[in-house]
Amino acid sequence: MIPQAAELEADRGKLLALLTRLAYEKRNVVLASGRTSDFYIDTKQASLTAEGHFLVGRLVLARIQAKYPGAQAVGGMTMGADPIASATSLTSFVWGAPIPAFYVRKEPKGHGTNQWLEGKKSIPAGAKVAVVEDVVTTGGSTLKAVERIRSEGFEVLGVVALVDRQEGGRQAVEAAGIALESLFVRSDFP
Repeated sequence: MIPQAAELEADRGKLLALLTRLAYEKRNVVLASGRTSDFYIDTKQASLTAEGHFLVGRLVLARIQAKYPGAQAVGGMTMGADPIASATSLTSFVWGAPIPAFYVRKEPKGHGTNQWLEGKKSIPAGAKVAVVEDVVTTGGSTLKAVERIRSEGFEVLGVVALVDRQEGGRQAVEAAGIALESLFVRSDFP
């Protein structure tokens, strides 16, 4: 059953609390982009819990349905997008409108089919897809995923991220002509 807006807002509050408790750390780190930061958000620490998986699936699917209603599949760059895509796909089945998940490899599979996308066989050729991302910093990982997805013949409708660090990633993605939605931004955290 598709939740009402008030229920989704309550879920958002629960997910923010879970992310703050399990995923957010106030410490100096070097990010994947090479930049340094005084905080770190490892969303997998929350999204891989049973409650987090449930909340991520509901919130991301609701956002996809609202912003990218024609999406026929959901996925993104492994490893950050994997639990998000899986949770969203599972939730879509429960809600009665199933959309498959896929994962974009960082390197092509080194044997067998040498494929870039896992889960591709369940997606119609030329399908419209929503890209998911755990954390957007510079947008580099998101843009790489979009490039790989497009090279496989799929149309990218837009991106849903769990967290936008508010460090230029949104602008880079949008400058490439891709809409980006995020459930949370840096200023939502302490």
